[in-house]
Parts: sequence; structure tokens; C-alpha cells
Amino acid sequence: MADDIATVTLNRPEKLNALNRPLQQELLEVCHQLKHDDGVRAVIFTGAGRGFCSGADLSGPLPEGPDRLPWQQLTDEDSWVGRQARAVYTIDKPTIAAVNGIAAGAGFSLALACDIRIGSEQARFKTVFIERNLSPDSGMSYLLPRIVGQGNALDLILTSRTVDADEALRIGLLQRLVPHERLLDEARAVAQQIAALPPIAAIMSRRVVQRAWENDFDAQLREEIHAIAICRRAVNDAREQRQAFLEKRPPRFTGS
Repeated sequence: MADDIATVTLNRPEKLNALNRPLQQELLEVCHQLKHDDGVRAVIFTGAGRGFCSGADLSGPLPEGPDRLPWQQLTDEDSWVGRQARAVYTIDKPTIAAVNGIAAGAGFSLALACDIRIGSEQARFKTVFIERNLSPDSGMSYLLPRIVGQGNALDLILTSRTVDADEALRIGLLQRLVPHERLLDEARAVAQQIAALPPIAAIMSRRVVQRAWENDFDAQLREEIHAIAICRRAVNDAREQRQAFLEKRPPRFTGS
């Protein structure tokens, strides 16, 4: 971590960072830690090597488990893919996916769960699920239509075709497209812009936009008022933004 920015790198490059059980668990643990770490103001997700994340690892042995699971686990309505989607989507800190290669299946969903997606010319997206006799999971059915529209989402899901970086930028999967060698520098530059701003306002801005998807107009107006009230709890930052403006200097926000 540097400058209040955490970088999470999926590190199975020999498998294009496919998600096996240990990597899944590490991702959940890291997301939990970052959510509760007040020293983190923005999070970058990326992959080691040639891929962002190629989805669930189907090449290894099936995971072994105990003969009898605790009732809490047996009645848990989430699978690991549900827990992954929720862990990233509710991390509270602004998140950036630096997509350096293929993002497929649950790896595609991981990128969708981030707030901003920045890709290089090597970025590619593929839903994959229908090829495995599956429907979308890991939050894809919720996130993809909201990001690219229902028609585009169904096109990608039902054909499982590969989307290259240029098309991804055009349909809104990517917010920025940069040369491959500049990908992480651009992601860090965006994260630094975010980290320099009031952190409570950033958290509440992210939250209020997420909740807008489920609210009608009147409910969302009330949501905005509620979010502003929470932003004002950071009284030192409220004072600092005014003082910095009067003194004509860069503000120093602390989240308090």
C-alpha cells in the first residue's frame, strides 16, 4: 500500500489468475481487511502476468470437505461467488479494476463489481457461463445490464463472445483505455485523485449512487439528503475545505 491506496494483485499468472479455493478465500479476507482499514482511501484490483482473471479454476481437483458441515454453512444462501461479489461491491472504499488481459466468468464479474474499470489494449471480456451450461453468477446478472444496458448484456451472455478493449470502451465496460505499459500508472493516478478528496464524502458518494439503482426519484432524493448528513459528520473536513479555499492552498482531508 502507498499513499492511502491499496493494490490487490491476483497472483496465479500461470493460470491467468483463475480463482481456486485458496485464492477465493484470500480475496474475501483482503476485502474484509481493506473495508475496515481507515488508512485505505482507494483500492486497485489487477492481475499478475497476462490476465486479469479467467474465472473459476476448473482444472484442479474438486475441493475436499468434512463429512458433516455446520448448520450455519448448510443454510448459507450464498455460494463463494456470491460472497466474492458482495465483498468487492460492499467494500465501501472506491475501487478501480486495472484490466490487463482476459476477464472471464467470475473474473469478468469481479471487474464489474468495481466502481471504475481502466483497461489496456490487451483487455478482453468474456461471460463464459453459458458455455459451461450455467447462467451468470458472481453478480453479473445484476451488474452487467446496469452498466451496458439489457440488450448488450444479453448479447454478451447468450453468445459468450469475446469483447475487445475498443468495444469495451464504446459500450461502457471500460471508462478509460490506455497503452498497456501505462495501465497501472493511470489506475494509480485516478486512485490518487480520489484519495486526495474527503474520504467520507467518497464513501457516501459511492453508496448513494449504488442505492439509486433500486430507488424511485423521491426515495433517491431522500437518500441524497441522508448521505449529505453523514458527510457532515466529518466536521474537520468540512472546516478544512472552507479554510483551504480562503487560504488559497490545497486542502488536507483526514476523514474526521
